[in-house]
Amino acid sequence: MNDFEGKTGKIRREYQAGQLDRAQLSSDPHVLFQQWLQEVVDADVLDATAMTLATVDQNGRPAARIVLLKGLNNQGLQFFTDYSSRKGQEIASNPQVAVLFYWKEVNRQVRITGTLEKLSDLVNESYFDSRPEMSRWAAIASDQSQPVQDRQTLEAAMRNAQNVGDLMKPARWGGYHLYPDSFEFWQGRPNRLHDRFLYILEDDTWRIARLQP
Repeated sequence: MNDFEGKTGKIRREYQAGQLDRAQLSSDPHVLFQQWLQEVVDADVLDATAMTLATVDQNGRPAARIVLLKGLNNQGLQFFTDYSSRKGQEIASNPQVAVLFYWKEVNRQVRITGTLEKLSDLVNESYFDSRPEMSRWAAIASDQSQPVQDRQTLEAAMRNAQNVGDLMKPARWGGYHLYPDSFEFWQGRPNRLHDRFLYILEDDTWRIARLQP
Protein backbone atom coordinates (compact mmCIF):
# COMPACT_ATOMS: atom_id res chain seq x y z
CA MET A 1 0.00 0.00 0.00
CA ASN A 2 1.41 3.41 -0.94
CA ASP A 3 1.20 6.49 1.27
CA PHE A 4 -1.77 7.92 -0.62
CA GLU A 5 -3.76 4.71 -0.24
CA GLY A 6 -2.99 4.68 3.46
CA LYS A 7 -4.28 8.21 3.90
CA THR A 8 -7.49 7.65 1.94
CA GLY A 9 -8.28 4.60 4.03
CA LYS A 10 -8.29 6.78 7.12
CA ILE A 11 -10.69 9.38 5.73
CA ARG A 12 -14.03 9.04 7.47
CA ARG A 13 -16.65 11.03 9.30
CA GLU A 14 -19.71 10.34 11.37
CA TYR A 15 -23.15 11.10 9.91
CA GLN A 16 -24.88 12.96 12.73
CA ALA A 17 -27.74 14.84 11.07
CA GLY A 18 -31.18 13.32 10.73
CA GLN A 19 -32.93 9.98 10.66
CA LEU A 20 -35.51 8.29 8.47
CA ASP A 21 -38.31 6.21 9.97
CA ARG A 22 -41.08 4.25 8.29
CA ALA A 23 -43.61 6.68 9.77
CA GLN A 24 -41.99 9.53 7.83
CA LEU A 25 -42.51 7.86 4.45
CA SER A 26 -45.20 8.71 1.95
CA SER A 27 -46.91 5.95 0.01
CA ASP A 28 -45.71 7.76 -3.13
CA PRO A 29 -41.91 8.18 -3.43
CA HIS A 30 -42.33 11.21 -5.69
CA VAL A 31 -43.82 13.06 -2.70
CA LEU A 32 -40.90 12.20 -0.43
CA PHE A 33 -38.35 13.06 -3.11
CA GLN A 34 -39.96 16.45 -3.72
CA GLN A 35 -39.96 17.09 0.04
CA TRP A 36 -36.26 16.23 0.37
CA LEU A 37 -35.34 18.31 -2.66
CA GLN A 38 -37.29 21.31 -1.38
CA GLU A 39 -35.53 21.05 1.97
CA VAL A 40 -32.05 21.19 0.43
CA VAL A 41 -33.07 24.02 -1.91
CA ASP A 42 -34.45 25.98 1.04
CA ALA A 43 -31.20 25.31 2.91
CA ASP A 44 -29.22 26.84 0.00
CA VAL A 45 -27.29 23.62 -0.56
CA LEU A 46 -24.90 24.21 -3.46
CA ASP A 47 -25.89 22.41 -6.67
CA ALA A 48 -28.94 20.87 -5.03
CA THR A 49 -30.37 19.87 -8.43
CA ALA A 50 -27.17 18.20 -9.68
CA MET A 51 -27.59 14.48 -10.30
CA THR A 52 -25.31 11.74 -11.54
CA LEU A 53 -26.79 10.11 -14.65
CA ALA A 54 -25.62 6.57 -15.43
CA THR A 55 -26.11 4.98 -18.85
CA VAL A 56 -24.67 1.95 -20.68
CA ASP A 57 -23.45 1.64 -24.24
CA GLN A 58 -24.24 -1.15 -26.72
CA ASN A 59 -21.48 -3.29 -25.22
CA GLY A 60 -22.81 -2.90 -21.70
CA ARG A 61 -20.01 -0.53 -20.69
CA PRO A 62 -21.33 1.96 -18.09
CA ALA A 63 -20.76 5.71 -18.09
CA ALA A 64 -21.75 8.37 -15.56
CA ARG A 65 -21.79 12.17 -15.56
CA ILE A 66 -23.44 15.06 -13.75
CA VAL A 67 -26.53 16.69 -15.29
CA LEU A 68 -28.95 19.21 -13.80
CA LEU A 69 -32.55 18.45 -12.91
CA LYS A 70 -34.77 20.93 -14.76
CA GLY A 71 -38.28 19.61 -14.23
CA LEU A 72 -40.14 17.58 -11.64
CA ASN A 73 -43.67 16.30 -11.24
CA ASN A 74 -45.53 13.27 -9.86
CA GLN A 75 -44.56 11.25 -12.93
CA GLY A 76 -40.84 11.78 -12.78
CA LEU A 77 -37.89 14.01 -13.59
CA GLN A 78 -36.68 16.02 -16.58
CA PHE A 79 -33.30 17.15 -17.84
CA PHE A 80 -31.90 18.54 -21.10
CA THR A 81 -28.86 17.75 -23.21
CA ASP A 82 -27.56 17.21 -26.76
CA TYR A 83 -29.24 14.15 -28.26
CA SER A 84 -26.15 13.50 -30.41
CA SER A 85 -23.80 13.44 -27.39
CA ARG A 86 -22.35 10.22 -25.99
CA LYS A 87 -25.09 9.96 -23.39
CA GLY A 88 -27.71 10.71 -26.03
CA GLN A 89 -26.44 7.89 -28.22
CA GLU A 90 -26.35 5.50 -25.27
CA ILE A 91 -29.89 6.47 -24.25
CA ALA A 92 -31.06 5.88 -27.83
CA SER A 93 -29.80 2.28 -27.67
CA ASN A 94 -30.90 1.67 -24.07
CA PRO A 95 -33.29 4.11 -22.35
CA GLN A 96 -32.96 2.30 -18.98
CA VAL A 97 -30.91 4.60 -16.73
CA ALA A 98 -30.07 5.37 -13.12
CA VAL A 99 -29.65 8.73 -11.42
CA LEU A 100 -28.16 9.64 -8.06
CA PHE A 101 -28.61 12.74 -5.91
CA TYR A 102 -26.10 13.22 -3.07
CA TRP A 103 -26.53 16.03 -0.57
CA LYS A 104 -23.60 15.74 1.83
CA GLU A 105 -24.71 18.74 3.89
CA VAL A 106 -27.71 16.77 5.17
CA ASN A 107 -26.23 13.26 4.89
CA ARG A 108 -28.77 12.15 2.30
CA GLN A 109 -28.79 10.48 -1.07
CA VAL A 110 -31.52 9.30 -3.43
CA ARG A 111 -31.05 6.63 -6.08
CA ILE A 112 -33.62 6.41 -8.88
CA THR A 113 -33.93 3.98 -11.80
CA GLY A 114 -36.34 4.12 -14.70
CA THR A 115 -36.92 4.65 -18.39
CA LEU A 116 -36.28 7.81 -20.40
CA GLU A 117 -38.52 9.26 -23.09
CA LYS A 118 -37.80 12.33 -25.20
CA LEU A 119 -39.77 15.46 -24.42
CA SER A 120 -41.92 17.12 -27.07
CA ASP A 121 -40.52 19.75 -29.45
CA LEU A 122 -42.82 22.31 -27.82
CA VAL A 123 -41.36 21.65 -24.36
CA ASN A 124 -37.81 21.60 -25.71
CA GLU A 125 -38.19 24.90 -27.51
CA SER A 126 -39.86 26.56 -24.55
CA TYR A 127 -37.07 25.56 -22.19
CA PHE A 128 -34.32 26.40 -24.69
CA ASP A 129 -35.74 29.90 -25.12
CA SER A 130 -35.75 30.38 -21.34
CA ARG A 131 -32.00 29.74 -21.03
CA PRO A 132 -29.45 32.59 -20.76
CA GLU A 133 -28.48 33.86 -24.19
CA MET A 134 -24.84 32.79 -23.99
CA SER A 135 -25.86 29.28 -22.94
CA ARG A 136 -28.02 29.06 -26.06
CA TRP A 137 -25.15 30.20 -28.28
CA ALA A 138 -22.93 27.57 -26.67
CA ALA A 139 -25.46 24.82 -27.37
CA ILE A 140 -25.64 25.91 -31.01
CA ALA A 141 -21.86 26.10 -31.44
CA SER A 142 -20.89 22.88 -29.68
CA ASP A 143 -21.29 19.33 -30.99
CA GLN A 144 -21.26 17.85 -27.50
CA SER A 145 -18.82 14.98 -26.89
CA GLN A 146 -17.13 15.37 -30.30
CA PRO A 147 -13.34 15.96 -30.42
CA VAL A 148 -12.12 19.52 -30.99
CA GLN A 149 -8.60 20.62 -31.89
CA ASP A 150 -8.21 23.23 -29.18
CA ARG A 151 -10.00 25.87 -27.10
CA GLN A 152 -9.50 28.48 -29.81
CA THR A 153 -11.40 26.35 -32.32
CA LEU A 154 -14.30 26.03 -29.90
CA GLU A 155 -14.38 29.78 -29.22
CA ALA A 156 -14.25 30.47 -32.97
CA ALA A 157 -17.28 28.23 -33.48
CA MET A 158 -19.10 30.27 -30.82
CA ARG A 159 -18.25 33.54 -32.60
CA ASN A 160 -19.31 32.12 -35.96
CA ALA A 161 -22.66 31.04 -34.52
CA GLN A 162 -23.21 34.54 -33.14
CA ASN A 163 -22.25 36.12 -36.46
CA VAL A 164 -24.89 34.03 -38.23
CA GLY A 165 -27.32 35.38 -35.66
CA ASP A 166 -29.83 32.50 -35.63
CA LEU A 167 -30.62 31.85 -31.97
CA MET A 168 -32.90 28.89 -32.66
CA LYS A 169 -32.78 25.59 -30.82
CA PRO A 170 -30.67 23.03 -32.71
CA ALA A 171 -32.58 19.94 -33.82
CA ARG A 172 -30.09 17.79 -31.92
CA TRP A 173 -30.80 19.50 -28.59
CA GLY A 174 -33.64 18.56 -26.25
CA GLY A 175 -34.83 16.96 -23.06
CA TYR A 176 -35.83 13.66 -21.51
CA HIS A 177 -38.45 12.63 -19.00
CA LEU A 178 -37.45 9.90 -16.57
CA TYR A 179 -40.30 7.61 -15.58
CA PRO A 180 -39.07 5.94 -12.35
CA ASP A 181 -39.58 2.32 -11.41
CA SER A 182 -37.55 2.48 -8.19
CA PHE A 183 -36.44 5.00 -5.57
CA GLU A 184 -34.00 4.38 -2.75
CA PHE A 185 -33.75 6.93 0.06
CA TRP A 186 -30.59 6.89 2.19
CA GLN A 187 -30.14 8.82 5.41
CA GLY A 188 -26.69 8.70 7.00
CA ARG A 189 -26.64 7.67 10.64
CA PRO A 190 -23.89 7.30 13.28
CA ASN A 191 -21.70 4.18 13.28
CA ARG A 192 -22.64 3.43 9.65
CA LEU A 193 -26.02 2.08 10.78
CA HIS A 194 -27.75 4.08 8.08
CA ASP A 195 -31.47 4.25 7.24
CA ARG A 196 -32.34 2.95 3.77
CA PHE A 197 -35.80 2.54 2.23
CA LEU A 198 -36.44 1.10 -1.22
CA TYR A 199 -39.58 1.76 -3.27
CA ILE A 200 -40.24 -0.67 -6.15
CA LEU A 201 -43.08 -0.14 -8.64
CA GLU A 202 -45.04 -3.38 -9.08
CA ASP A 203 -48.38 -3.51 -10.91
CA ASP A 204 -48.79 0.27 -10.57
CA THR A 205 -48.27 0.04 -6.80
CA TRP A 206 -45.22 1.19 -4.87
CA ARG A 207 -43.86 -1.52 -2.57
CA ILE A 208 -41.65 -0.33 0.31
CA ALA A 209 -38.85 -2.23 2.05
CA ARG A 210 -36.30 -1.17 4.63
CA LEU A 211 -32.80 -2.23 3.55
CA GLN A 212 -29.90 -3.08 5.79
CA PRO A 213 -27.09 -0.54 5.57
